[in-house]
Amino acid sequence: MSINHNELTRARISRAAIERLYIEMRHLFNSGVYSELGQRGEVLTEALLTLAPEIYGSMADPNKVELEGLIYVIDRQPKGIEECRFVKLVSEEGYRESDFEVIVPASRRRACYRIDSDHMFIEVTRGRSEIYDILTHLTFLYMEADKIMNHALLETGESTLEWKYLEAVVNGKVTLNHTNKEIAFTHLSTILGRSFAETKNAYERMAARSEKNNGLFSVVYGLGKTAMDEFLHGRKRAITFSPTLRDRIGHHIYGEIWAKAIKRTLIDRGLIERPLHIISANLHSVMNSLYAYHVLKKKFPKNRSIEFLANQLSRPDSAPLRQQVREFALQNGMYEIEDDSGTNIYTQVFDTSQLDPAILSPELNIDLDYIKNEKPVIFVMDYAFGEQAYETMDELLKSYNYSGKTYYMPVKSISVMGKAGILIGGKGDIMIPSAHVFEGTADNYPLKNDFECEDFHEMEDRVCEGAMITVLGTSLQNTDVLSYFKNSSWKAIGLEMEGAHYQKAIQAASFIRKTISKDVTLRYAYYASDNPLVTGSTLASGPLGSAGVKPTYLITRKILDKIFSGSKALVKQEK
Repeated sequence: MSINHNELTRARISRAAIERLYIEMRHLFNSGVYSELGQRGEVLTEALLTLAPEIYGSMADPNKVELEGLIYVIDRQPKGIEECRFVKLVSEEGYRESDFEVIVPASRRRACYRIDSDHMFIEVTRGRSEIYDILTHLTFLYMEADKIMNHALLETGESTLEWKYLEAVVNGKVTLNHTNKEIAFTHLSTILGRSFAETKNAYERMAARSEKNNGLFSVVYGLGKTAMDEFLHGRKRAITFSPTLRDRIGHHIYGEIWAKAIKRTLIDRGLIERPLHIISANLHSVMNSLYAYHVLKKKFPKNRSIEFLANQLSRPDSAPLRQQVREFALQNGMYEIEDDSGTNIYTQVFDTSQLDPAILSPELNIDLDYIKNEKPVIFVMDYAFGEQAYETMDELLKSYNYSGKTYYMPVKSISVMGKAGILIGGKGDIMIPSAHVFEGTADNYPLKNDFECEDFHEMEDRVCEGAMITVLGTSLQNTDVLSYFKNSSWKAIGLEMEGAHYQKAIQAASFIRKTISKDVTLRYAYYASDNPLVTGSTLASGPLGSAGVKPTYLITRKILDKIFSGSKALVKQEK
């Protein structure tokens, strides 16, 4: 499909804005401090407005506070961030042993610390991608805070009546009940520049995660107040970076510690010489696919399909059932490797020699002779974040010297299952990449994928194959750039953040370092969590929910089928 000149021009402008954002963020990191009103802060703000990312919706509209984007960002920030004038990004520097409370955001696995009323420290252990993610989100929050301030102040500098009412609510002078809550929504909607219904909906969405945020009233008040304090009283807001973080970033410190712990576990348990199958995925689907069929046979005697059981286990009230499955798994071949590296990537090891075939679901395609003779080991690592995928996979695939002996990872297959944005379908669809194209660079990674569309015939026409774009950050994508990748000769089918980084590490290990076989089997499959080209289907519109169970467990089952059937089993690698 050809693209017109206007579309190409808009795409170039947007890509240039992305480039400016990342250049400025690197400069900010090197300088060690960022103020929204400083020169670099203004450049970031201008570039973000030019780009107008889909995930931030109406961010560019000065009269409307972007509510879906606000909820998305607050979910990824520590509780109370809106009240803090100073945010400091730190490395793992001993705060975990301090008396400060560890605050973990709802949708980001990172440790944060509220030092006092003005200071929030955010621990960064997942590389530059995490820094870009935080900086972009905080820039968005500052911009929305300025809108709130503009709506809350009269030309005289006095507060509006609506703001005074919000202040009374937040400070506890007005106790909300059914009647005055609607009055509060009315006043808040004026401050936000949104309708009553939109405001009420945003309140309810944030209330659903009340343990992870302070609620819409407090968040809006906190953002507006810090903006006012800077504008009226010169109490500046700033983001800083600790010297330790600036020294450590990019040096694989956390990935190396993480990988060594895994290799020591494999050696100590006598698994290092056995065929190893690496899976990058969540930490529930492999475990549930292997053990839930047997554990839940009494509770669900009539229907024990993997998909049905997965749906039951995903229910909020199913924590006891999930614990039963986990405890049974730990007694029947599964090991959990405790992680104190700071990567926040948890791992599991499955020793198939301890798996009784009688407990497995009949849906799994198993070659019993292959399992008995080869005794493969399955290693599952939780999702990496952006560039962290390179750090962790690169360290994992290196050879390892231990007690005077050099060990090589006997990798037979590497499977990557992840969530991704889709460009030619809808939520819940499956994407099979034929290549990873790294946005903003000349790095392209074609791959021989052991998966093909026919492997997922159960999904009928909801499976597509083609190039995937590895993006610098999902929060920076806009329609023009994505339409260009979709409609140009790239013919991209989707976007994600880790694929090119994984492939870079795998190719380095197999073709350059030669620490794994160059014939290692690769399997990549993604399920669509959003379609950023469709209004109302972006990441900010809400999670995939139960619609993600079918593709998640279908991909997991297909990965296990390939492993258990000895599909494309490799001869022992040459050392």
